[in-house]
Amino acid sequence: MGVPVPLALFVVLTEFVGSLALISGVFARIASAAILLLMAGAIATVHAQFGFYMNWFGQQKGEGFEYHLLAIGLAVAVLVRGAGALSIDRLLLNNRRELNPAGTLNQTV
Repeated sequence: MGVPVPLALFVVLTEFVGSLALISGVFARIASAAILLLMAGAIATVHAQFGFYMNWFGQQKGEGFEYHLLAIGLAVAVLVRGAGALSIDRLLLNNRRELNPAGTLNQTV
């Protein structure tokens, strides 16, 4: 298809590892940023020429970009709010706060 190897590797890793990261809630903000970039690239390079709507009835040659905008919106929500209360990221953050309740850096003099 003529896709450069680094770009193809980014797409494969983002789709596979990024989805697993979002499901488990670990490194969710990094994964959502990568998915946001991936979907924006898909819109810009492939789907923008077919318009907004998906090809539900097979009347056009390609698919529109409504799904990609949905994925971008969800990625922005995870970027802003984090993975959620049951995520591994939140568990690690809470454990870190318990170790240092004042929220300050432990500095030795």
